[in-house]
Amino acid sequence: MPKFAANLSFLYQELDFLDRFAAAANDGFRAVEYMFPYEYPADVLAAKLREHGLAQVLINTPPGDWTQGERGLTALPGREADFRAAFDRALEYAAALGCRQIHAMAGLVAPGADRAAMRRTYVANLKAVAPRAAERGVNVLLEPINTHDIPGFFLNRQDEANAVVADVGAPNVKVQMDLYHCQIVEGDVTRKIRQYIGNVGHFQLAGVPGRHEPDVGEMNYPWLFSVIDELGFDGWIGCEYRPKAGTTEGLRWMKAWR
Repeated sequence: MPKFAANLSFLYQELDFLDRFAAAANDGFRAVEYMFPYEYPADVLAAKLREHGLAQVLINTPPGDWTQGERGLTALPGREADFRAAFDRALEYAAALGCRQIHAMAGLVAPGADRAAMRRTYVANLKAVAPRAAERGVNVLLEPINTHDIPGFFLNRQDEANAVVADVGAPNVKVQMDLYHCQIVEGDVTRKIRQYIGNVGHFQLAGVPGRHEPDVGEMNYPWLFSVIDELGFDGWIGCEYRPKAGTTEGLRWMKAWR
């Protein structure tokens, strides 16, 4: 049966961030993920995890200057030192939180940018950090993201992500397969899961369109869950969606599946 993690950057928006841990535990979640932990001291977050019996299963690298529109540094030529510093910070938080997966955000393609140079930078940066992550038992994840939600994001397709994984050649570099993004960009989601499951370290979900609960919209998630189960995936599926009303009220889909 799939294991669901609450994405606290999206769910429980009606609560202050530090109160979302208790709400997730009360709703039956046993794991959480969120985009960026860096606003809070790691020991404060670790205490929340312990208090509510939650595992931390995913964080992102610092994205650069979010307020200025940056969405990751991994593929940006000339920003290698910034990326290494950001990844070091993510590793420190991962260690404190017991988190075994870090999404290394690729970044945006600037107008006129050389995509080939960006890809070379992407691969080189991942090769540089993968061994240090492996020493700590941490996977480095790549996430293809649709360009409606993040216009200009460098990595958009499953085949692109899996080609990068092959070029990096490190067993702890894997794909974060967000089924919502996959459906928007390319569809044929069942075949993509079957084709690439060997490289998937983490799944995420949301309904399409609207990015609401997975029982709203065009995707048949019970079918996709059965495929993921059939393939023996034992990782987590992050619930990264915007509830249409309150978070708890919208969790009927998860209770029904269980």
